[in-house]
Formats: sequence, C-alpha cells, structure tokens
Amino acid sequence: MPYSKVKPITILMADDDEDDRLLTQDALAESRVLNDLHFVEDGVELLEYLERRGKFADKAVSPRPGLILLDLNMPRMDGREALEAIKANPNLKGIPVVILTTSKQEEDMVKGYNLGAASYITKPVTFDGLVELMKTLGKYWVEFVELPATFND
Repeated sequence: MPYSKVKPITILMADDDEDDRLLTQDALAESRVLNDLHFVEDGVELLEYLERRGKFADKAVSPRPGLILLDLNMPRMDGREALEAIKANPNLKGIPVVILTTSKQEEDMVKGYNLGAASYITKPVTFDGLVELMKTLGKYWVEFVELPATFND
C-alpha cells in the first residue's frame, strides 16, 4: 500500500557530541527520510526548546517535535532526568522519545522504558549502520506512525 500523504516530521535530537549530531544529520540526509531536524546539546536545552524558553521562544525556531532522539549521557542535565521531566509534563508527555545512546547497561534500558521511552536503541558503531538505522526510524515514524494534529502547533 503506497503512502501518498507522507509528511515530514520534526525530529529533535538531544546529544552533546558534535560528531554524533553531524553523523546523524548526514545519515538522515543519505537515507532520504523526509524530516526537519533540530539539535540541542543537553537536557537543559532540550527542556528550554520544548517549553519555548530563551533562544527557543520563537515557534519558527522551535517547532514541536514529532520525535525526540535522546542521548543519556549529557552534561548539565542527563537524558534520564530530561526524560523524567518530559513525561511528567502534561503538555509534553505525548511526544515519543527514542533513547539513542552508547550505553548497553540493562539498568539504563529498564529505567528508560519505565520513564516512558518509546524505544531504546544502542548507537551503531559505523556510519553505514547509522544510515540504516535512520532509514528504519524514518520509515517507521514518518510513514507508519500516526501522530495527533496537535503535534503540528
């Protein structure tokens, strides 16, 4: 069944590693997934973006994401704390959060799911692996998942 009404979604990636952000941007471009990609560098910036505070106050600069890619190990506020804050906020808790991290620790995985993460993915070690992951994520979140219209505010 062809998907004729595929619309790009806004993807917000929270990751303090500039190389990981650039590789993800390149992988998404190479995978040809329709998307609008934004970045923040830690949990504090993530919440400022989502709550449209400070440099993210302008809606044009900070469109509501349809998906958050969240690293766990970041300065100031780590991904675990940010996920807990997102899921505790009635205005934000419906945004799907995919943990995308280098951590393979069982306790991180369990805590992530208990806090409301939609998925837990260990970052691939190769660029080709990252491209394949972005293709799969993009296909799933852009073509298959239906998000409420309120996500386009």
